Parts: sequence; C-alpha cells; structure tokens
Amino acid sequence: MTSPSVSGALLLIALFALLATGMPIAFALGLVSIGALLLTSGFGSMEIIGETFFGGLATFSLVSIPMFILMGASVASSPAGRDLYEALDRWLNRVPGGLVLSNLGACSLFSALSGSSPATCAAIGKMGIPAMVERGYPKSIAAGSIAAGGTLGILIPPSVTMIVYGIATETSIGRLFLAGILPGVMLTALFMIWTIISCRMKGYSFEQMARRFTFRERMQALPRVLPFLLIVVGILYVLYGGVATPSEAAGAGALFCIILAAVIYRIWQPSRLTNIFRTTIKESVMIMMIIGASELFAFALSSLFITQSIAMWISDMDVNRWVLMGIINVFLLVAGFFLPPVAVILMTAPILLPLVTQAGFDPYWFAVVLTINMEIGLITPPVGLNLYVINGIAPDIPLSTILKGSLPYVICMVVGILLLCIFPGIATWLPTALMG
Repeated sequence: MTSPSVSGALLLIALFALLATGMPIAFALGLVSIGALLLTSGFGSMEIIGETFFGGLATFSLVSIPMFILMGASVASSPAGRDLYEALDRWLNRVPGGLVLSNLGACSLFSALSGSSPATCAAIGKMGIPAMVERGYPKSIAAGSIAAGGTLGILIPPSVTMIVYGIATETSIGRLFLAGILPGVMLTALFMIWTIISCRMKGYSFEQMARRFTFRERMQALPRVLPFLLIVVGILYVLYGGVATPSEAAGAGALFCIILAAVIYRIWQPSRLTNIFRTTIKESVMIMMIIGASELFAFALSSLFITQSIAMWISDMDVNRWVLMGIINVFLLVAGFFLPPVAVILMTAPILLPLVTQAGFDPYWFAVVLTINMEIGLITPPVGLNLYVINGIAPDIPLSTILKGSLPYVICMVVGILLLCIFPGIATWLPTALMG
C-alpha cells in the first residue's frame, strides 16, 4: 500500500495537472477525489460519494452566501460605485492626495457593500483611474491603488470569504466579521500612507491639482450613498446585537439593496433585474460546487490518512510556533498565487486550524492573516484577478505598469501581517469587546 505522503503528492500533482488544463476548480477537485476513492476503495465507495458531496452543502449557514452575493450584485449593477467615489472626492478634495485617498476610501466602502474584489475594481476604477490620470497622477499609482483597494472586499464585512471560512472551520461568522473590521481599516490606512509617499517621491503636486467644491455640492452627493451604507451598519448591528442570524441578516440586506437600487437608480426593468439574479445564481452555484467538491476532497484526504499524516508531521516539528506560522504563511501565499480565495480556504483551513490553535494562536486572528494572504494573491501573477480587471477597464495602461504599481501594496499587506503578529489585538480586540 502506498504511503500517505506519496498518495498526497500524487493527489496534488493530479489536481494541479487538471487545473492547468483550465478545468473548473470544483470539477478538478471532484474528479481527483472520485479517482482516489475508486483506486483505494473500489466501486463500493461510489455509494458515499453523493452523500458526502451533498452533506457538505446541508448547512443552514450556507443560505447567507447567495443572499450576500445578491446584495452585492444589486449594488454592483447600479451607479452606486460612481456616486460613492464622487461623494468622497468632494469631501476630501482639500486633503493632500484627496483624489487617490477618496478612491481607496471608496474601494473599502464599496467592498463592504458588494463583498467582491473584481466588482470593486470595476466599479471604482471606471471613474477613479481616468480622473487620477487626468489630474496628473502617475498611471502606475492610479491603477495599482485601485487594484489593491479592490482586495479589501474579502476582508471588510460582510465578506463572503469570511462566511466560507466560518462554515469550513465551524467558527462564529459574527466574530469573523468583527475581526476583519480593524485590520481592514489598518490596510486602508497603510495603502493611503504609501500612496501619498509615492506621489511625493515622484514629484506630484497635490496643491496645484486640487478641485474646489462648495458645501452645497458636498451635501448633494450624500443622499444616494448614505442609504446603502446604513444597510451595512444595520446588518452588522443585527448580527452583533443577537437580533438575527447571518442568513436572516443577509436576506434582509439583499432585499433592501434591491429596493434601494430600484428606487434610487430606477432599476426596475425586468431585463436588469433578471441580470442581477442571473449573476447571483452563477456565482452562488460556483461557490456551492466548490464547497461540495472540497468536502469530497477532504473526505478523500482523510480516507487516505493524508490529513492525519500532515497534522502529525507538523506537530512533530520541533520549531518555534512563529516559525510554524511563517511556514504556514509561505504556503498560503504560494497557494493564493494559483487558486482563488474560496478554494484555498476550503482546501486548507480545516487542516491548518487545529495546528494553529494547538500552537496557541487565536482562530479569528488566523482567519484575518489567511485572508490578507489571499488578498496578496489577487494582485500578483500568475492569476492576479484584479490585475486583469484593471487592464480590462483601462486598456491604455500596460499590464506591466499595473503590476509595477501594485507590488508596493503587496509590501503594505506584508507589513499588515507583521503588525497583526506584533499586535494581535488589532483582530481580536473588537470581537472580544462586543461578544465576550
């Protein structure tokens, strides 16, 4: 019989070989898992394949995923991103670097509304990048800041990625949302600080390009934006106040976002509503398929004693716990280069979390560290989804320039992880203070 280490290596080689062909992640996971079970247990294992796959989806918490996706789709299909950008631009116009700061602020707020990094890049970038280039900002900073700002969508609540982590690890989704707030603010601040420093280094004069707005013009930009922000605040309140479950809060948030999109932006035509629901169904089915397939993959790993062997190997390593965390971070970073966040979380979190907690680390702190690693993967090759989104909405900016502008923000994220290691309370203080 093949040893667990050899079986695990063969399984991973087969998985990456299928992914390299362009096969959808869910199909690759499912095919490799079924093949491994058939080779080791024969056709008798076919009886439990369907039960395992659908058992991974038989969780009430999963209802919140399509609801939050529907909430994000309704916001992303409206001009809310444009209005949010314009409102912040008018209020931050006298601040040095106000335009680029308003773009980063709009990215963080729109991320909270949509929960989608690509949607954030597209919505804010369509307005923000041309405006920054027009006012003389370097193209690398204009594109890189939006690409990096878009990554905040998987950290700032309500985040679909955090929901998936909570379901995969059986941790509190409410606590995960709270854990992501201050780190999200911290990363936004780091992005803003670097952007101002970079602009100064390149000799850009903020004062010469500043625009002036009257108080009336500033107030005119708020009515379209505030209702959507109030929805996010309301969702967080009912979650942490114990008023509703994540699924109930997500359903209410989705309903109110659709109503606001219809009332404020007059999105009530059947074709536009159909497009919103089509986008929601497409993304939800994709995530659900990955969840079911990852459950099957986890079962195959456990059946071949691969999971147990990895756990024993790492636990037997006579290394400092911070060295262990460093190894885990490198592993997550490399995985994020090739796979989307949801897939990485579903495949690795159930295995890594027991090791992390055994080493004395907080599971909610680790969720934030893991998520920031996934953020780095969104703006680094070879996948780097946000890079291609920016290139699509700003085709006049070469991909190499976008990558060059994004790399300093990768360093900001690494700094963010180091700060979380030195001051773990950035992630753990708020959940503890509000939820005990």
